[in-house]
Amino acid sequence: MTAVLDLKKTPLNDVHRRLGGRMVDFGGWDMPVQYPAGTVEEHLRTRMHSGLFDVSHMGEISVRGAGAIPFVNYITSNDVSKLVDGQAHYSALTTPAGTVVDDLLVYRFAADNLLLVVNAGTTEKDWEWISSHLQTRGGNVELRNVSSDYCQIALQGPDAVSILTPLTDVAHDSLKYYHFTEGTVDGVPSIVSRTGYTGEDGFEVYAAADKAERLWNKLLEAGNFGAPEGILPCGLAARNTLRLEAGMALYGHEISDSTTLLEANLGWICKLNKGEFEGREALAQQKESGITRRLVGFEMTDRGIARDEQDVLVNGTVVGKVTSGSPAPFLKKNIGFAYVPVEFANEGQEIFIDVRGRAVAAKIVKTPFYKREGKR
Repeated sequence: MTAVLDLKKTPLNDVHRRLGGRMVDFGGWDMPVQYPAGTVEEHLRTRMHSGLFDVSHMGEISVRGAGAIPFVNYITSNDVSKLVDGQAHYSALTTPAGTVVDDLLVYRFAADNLLLVVNAGTTEKDWEWISSHLQTRGGNVELRNVSSDYCQIALQGPDAVSILTPLTDVAHDSLKYYHFTEGTVDGVPSIVSRTGYTGEDGFEVYAAADKAERLWNKLLEAGNFGAPEGILPCGLAARNTLRLEAGMALYGHEISDSTTLLEANLGWICKLNKGEFEGREALAQQKESGITRRLVGFEMTDRGIARDEQDVLVNGTVVGKVTSGSPAPFLKKNIGFAYVPVEFANEGQEIFIDVRGRAVAAKIVKTPFYKREGKR
């Protein structure tokens, strides 16, 4: 077991402890899994009002120079050349086999200034992977791991706009989905983006690490923390159930170095026509020949909760494994993701999940499980 002293800490670690956060080892980071209100309440408050998430553990890698766009276009699957200044997109770092090193966001500040936002537990691996391509693909490119320079706080939920409005000079009301801008929040120079990992509208505030506590406390205050319908600080558990309801993949579960983008239903971030990129040939071949398995969503039709790594059965035969499984607090169902052979990957297909030796009935359903009304 990793000692607490050995764990990395975000700039908000002391704040989480003062708020009663239950801290866990999350990929080498000391992070709150939940607060006293509990995961279900944190989840529901985010869906109906607002939730505040510390995502300062995420990694940030700066790519600068005249070769920034060609370089990132080669190591990622989406088409960076289509971005305009102030726009971001979802993408993946891909292997020669078309599998996933990590998923990430690419922010374009200018043609020679990109920021890659990667997962916390894979930041060092991603840095090494990206750096390994410098010699052959990195002409006129400067890479910097700037993760320690930033805090990142995610404000999510229907009340996010009204909470942020009095605190910022950013024209966030006109900020489109997957766009960002620079300005101030509570007087602190910040990057404000509108992406999210919960299925709700919301914003991410990036700022200097030493401003994290000020911004966190101000956002809680503006969101009426402590009121019955006020904002709640939210931990990793609610972040996970929210993203699962919203049908979003989690690295190490739905996507990994053993799953391809096409198998994971992420063909929409796989731009085979953009030109050469790492893994393009393998993905093009797989698209032509057809995949043999596919990621599907399912809901339990019998009493029972599916959990990660449990077997999926059809006609008594194991055909796959659950990648993520959990109760869905807002939908009041038990749901999950699993990989199954394509012949069983049809909506309405009955499957069974081996829940501690008991075959529990489920059916394959369309994803996302939840989609907010009026999504941009």
